[in-house]
Amino acid sequence: MTAEPLGTAATEVRRSRFYAHLYRVEGSEDVARVLAGHREAYRKAAHHCAALRCGTLEESRNDGEVGRPGRILLALLRKHGLESHALVVSRIFGGVLLGPGNVGRAFRDAGEAAIREAGTTR
Repeated sequence: MTAEPLGTAATEVRRSRFYAHLYRVEGSEDVARVLAGHREAYRKAAHHCAALRCGTLEESRNDGEVGRPGRILLALLRKHGLESHALVVSRIFGGVLLGPGNVGRAFRDAGEAAIREAGTTR
């Protein structure tokens, strides 16, 4: 990975594995570097969803995943008042389709766990 994460978490839902990392970032260029690191570290992952809050810039990326996990991750950053942060969750498919609702919950739970582990909750 390019940058050291502030918090990390790994969860499993119906054999799919979700790896969440919270980073301090200064802009979308940092997020691009972090995502490149995730693609390298989690080569088996089909999806690397992310959210970024930095000043007035807010972005979310679903990376082809069903539902809108990028928006869910962005909502977590807002909920916890995290600015200048990026939350990235990589999913390694376990062979069982989860559906949009369960996928969203799985991404949310993994993201929450990484935020908790970083100790940055309000």
